[in-house]
Amino acid sequence: MSILIIGVALWAIVHFFPAIAAGPRASLNQRLGQRYRGLFSLLILVSLALIVVGWRSTIPTTVYLPQIWGRHLAYLLVLIAFVLFAAAKTSNNIRRLIRHPQLTAVAVWATGHLFANGDIRSLILFGGLGLWAIAEMALINRRDGAWQKPSAVPFTKDLATVAIGLVVMVIFMFLHPFFTGMVV
Repeated sequence: MSILIIGVALWAIVHFFPAIAAGPRASLNQRLGQRYRGLFSLLILVSLALIVVGWRSTIPTTVYLPQIWGRHLAYLLVLIAFVLFAAAKTSNNIRRLIRHPQLTAVAVWATGHLFANGDIRSLILFGGLGLWAIAEMALINRRDGAWQKPSAVPFTKDLATVAIGLVVMVIFMFLHPFFTGMVV
């Protein structure tokens, strides 16, 4: 369980650094150049590896019993999360409604998984990442100030974003057992 906790904590700390330490980040980026991005990426990959290893090695001790409908709600929320994640990377009108679609996607994804899973490792992983995403949004909002909404785009861009989210979700459903050891 400690490996999972360390992985989630490392993920959060590395991501919090640019949001709460803009000055030191800029200084470090100036000194290291491209190596800063490499170091950031390496730490994120290490955190992901720790999360996967920690998840797979933690015994899923039950904390609460999810409702039967929780699994169905989880599928819906995960689909919404994948669409939001796609929205963060494409031009669409969703970005006019949601300032941080990628972080919102993480919070929605985490919430969905908490409806379907009631074990301790789920609480650590999904609860931890969900709380991180919410805190990260607040920190970024404080750092960046007022939000400048993007311009409207044609509705077809929204349809493409939904299609991309759906395709990526299907891909991840096939990869899910590899990372988690659990069939979706």
